Amino acid sequence: MKLQLTRLLPDVRRYWLTYAAGLGCVILSSYLRALGPGYVQQGLDLLRAGGTLADLRRVIFLMLGVGLVAGLARFGMRQTLNSVSRRIETDLRNRLFAHLERLSAEFYDKYPTGDLMARATNDLLNVRMVAGPGVMYLSDTLIGAAVVLPFMLHLDPRLTALALAPLLLLPVAMIIFGRAIHRRTVAAQAAFSELTSSVHENLSGARVVRAYRQEAAEIERFKTINEGYSRRNLALARVSSAFHPLLGFFGGLGGAAVIWRGGTLVIQGTLSAGQFVEFGLYLVMLVWPMIALGWAVTLVQRGEASMGRLAELLDAAPTITSPPAPVPLPVTAGARSVTFEGVWFRYPNAHARGWVLQDVNFTLPAGQALGIVGGTGSGKSTLAELLVRTYDPDRGRILLDGVDLRTLDLRDLRRAIGVVPQETFLFSDTIRGNVLLGAPDDGRLEQAAEVSQLAAALPELPNGYATMLGERGINLSGGQRQRAAIARALAQDPPVFVLDDSLSAVDGQTEAKILRQLRSALARRTRLIISHRLSAVRDAEQILVLEEGKIVERGTHAELMALRGRYYDLLWRQQVEEELEEVAG
Repeated sequence: MKLQLTRLLPDVRRYWLTYAAGLGCVILSSYLRALGPGYVQQGLDLLRAGGTLADLRRVIFLMLGVGLVAGLARFGMRQTLNSVSRRIETDLRNRLFAHLERLSAEFYDKYPTGDLMARATNDLLNVRMVAGPGVMYLSDTLIGAAVVLPFMLHLDPRLTALALAPLLLLPVAMIIFGRAIHRRTVAAQAAFSELTSSVHENLSGARVVRAYRQEAAEIERFKTINEGYSRRNLALARVSSAFHPLLGFFGGLGGAAVIWRGGTLVIQGTLSAGQFVEFGLYLVMLVWPMIALGWAVTLVQRGEASMGRLAELLDAAPTITSPPAPVPLPVTAGARSVTFEGVWFRYPNAHARGWVLQDVNFTLPAGQALGIVGGTGSGKSTLAELLVRTYDPDRGRILLDGVDLRTLDLRDLRRAIGVVPQETFLFSDTIRGNVLLGAPDDGRLEQAAEVSQLAAALPELPNGYATMLGERGINLSGGQRQRAAIARALAQDPPVFVLDDSLSAVDGQTEAKILRQLRSALARRTRLIISHRLSAVRDAEQILVLEEGKIVERGTHAELMALRGRYYDLLWRQQVEEELEEVAG
């Protein structure tokens, strides 16, 4: 099975000079630290042999000098390797975000926002800990052992073998505990994703929760999820907590063996007291990194599990892409025609719901208006999603000026079609920034605001176009948000303009003003108007009536009224509802 952390190798290669400098500091500090016990041995033996104070001062100054340089080298090690891990984290986060921006709607149907946020934060942190502290402690342990072992072997090979014998069990422990840590990390991170999703969902729907008095229920649900996350983390902590003392126990066995065997050698006169202390210090220098190795192994296992979760996102391929050799749209300064030919569609991974659209055929000539009406779930909004290639049809094709949408560059397609979606989304930015959204500020803002009736709402706002909006435009009313969304689409000046039930939150009088202004402003543009209000489509050159994904009626307002069919029933029902609302008001 491929190790997921190997995906970091390109990033490591990019910063190889920084890593080389950090590892150089590790080697230097390990070598200088390995000299320390030798100076201790010299000092002790000098005291035992009756050396002079000058000799003792020389040894002490050497110890201080070597310790100072070793400390500076360790500072360089930490500073270099930790800082490079931050740069790798930044690069990986940028790459992940850019990839997420390119993925299709089908991907976001599967992954909740909270889950993606958890992976982009907590999992990314685990990966960074491998790229910095993990590399640092692993290299420090391995290089330190490689440097210390020759000193120990030089003092006494048999004593060294005896001290290291318990550490032969270390690989077995690392494999067993490593697997357990990996499993528990995956479970803990999945629980954290569920927790983050719950928080995001509740904060986004706080008004609904309060309106339906569900605070207590949601608090209890959160407690249950949080306790599950806590249990998984405690299970991970138990394994990690057992692993570290086990490594210390192995080192302790080695220490006990050294005291027994080394003490015997000192008594026999084979080993001096200074050499015995020197060997013990080397063993301590070897054992402590072994304990740190346990922490490093934990970091690596957690990073491996988290990198697997990030790889799941990075490996996801967009299902809607531009073709390798896109066909250019015919050059035109005005409107474009839209054609649906035998379009069938059902949402991915929702086959049980059946077909959302069935054999839809129509042509919207350039510069004309087409109205789409129908009951809830009839497939009206799906037409708009297919037109901008949020999804592709399962059968049939959609043409823009006679060109199949799947053969167009996505940027050209979405530049040609302006959509005002059913659910308005505004960014935490000024009204100006939300309306222009990349379009030049050349006066079109004011014009779009007039047409959409957004300008009429400006006196109510504290700073006009400079008013900063809260999350999702929360400080605007529903109608104001819809007017801002209409102004945004107008500011892009697209050849094809789609209104997807975008006037549902405005009153009838404002709707009439907006429609009147739109007819004038978009007289030379192709318009597709999707609405549950028949007043919004009655002036269209052609009206389609959808029911269960099929076109059941088509014609002008007058022709459909004369049929006294589904369109007539919808209008009659709507008029009754409006009269009842007036009476209730």
